Amino acid sequence: MSECTHDCSTCGESCGERTEPQSFLKAPNAAARIGKVYGVVSGKGGVGKSMVTSQLAVLTRRLGHKVGVLDADVTGPSIPKAFGVHQRAMGDERGMLPAVTKTGIELISVNLLLDDETDPVIWRGPVIGGVVTQFWTDVVWDVDYLYVDMPPGTGDVSLSVFQSIPLDGIIVVASPQELVSMVVEKAVKMAEMMNVPIVGLVENMSYLRCPDCGKEIPLFGEGKTLSAAQAHGLPLLARMPIDPSLAALADSGNIEDFTGDWLTGVVKTLL
Repeated sequence: MSECTHDCSTCGESCGERTEPQSFLKAPNAAARIGKVYGVVSGKGGVGKSMVTSQLAVLTRRLGHKVGVLDADVTGPSIPKAFGVHQRAMGDERGMLPAVTKTGIELISVNLLLDDETDPVIWRGPVIGGVVTQFWTDVVWDVDYLYVDMPPGTGDVSLSVFQSIPLDGIIVVASPQELVSMVVEKAVKMAEMMNVPIVGLVENMSYLRCPDCGKEIPLFGEGKTLSAAQAHGLPLLARMPIDPSLAALADSGNIEDFTGDWLTGVVKTLL
């Protein structure tokens, strides 16, 4: 161990005399230009987090802003498929270059690094976290807004993102079931512990609109997300329906063609 100089700003050691907190934030690529950064998180899988991320990116792009999506869900990446992007990621002397969708949205995902996009990613947590960090430090982004599609839960990757990337805020996505109060509380508490601002909650799969009469049918019962949001003093930003056309667009790689204004208010809150 080197001799202590009592200057914590230039010392990487962790000792009893340290008086300044140690930051784990990573600097982005020197050639990158990144505006605001928002994470989209969920306490559990299967609630439509990637769908919400995709729609936020598309709506932001439609307003004329430069937008990027960092797919941090390394073991279950779905962003490239939703946008119809299947080419390999490229690079130059500056670093890794993001793929660009048909409307000009930049994105990076582990799927763009694999020989076959259907290959499973069988890596341990620290390796996965390191890859996600590299998507921040090595990619030459040129965006006004960057959305980070987080993996579900509160594991290694979520911790890496919260510690490494200076998030301007997170959006928590949940489904209407009773279980939502517990999983929302876990995601919210993690964000609070990591000092990451929480913009609010989005409830997905809130209802199915009857094609004949237009009535909203709550297939999973009346949503509990509002009460969960109120319990933490957070706004419920939006309620999204179950819409088979959205799934069809994502499956065909045409999510940029979706219609619907469920998240328009959320985007205006973020801009």
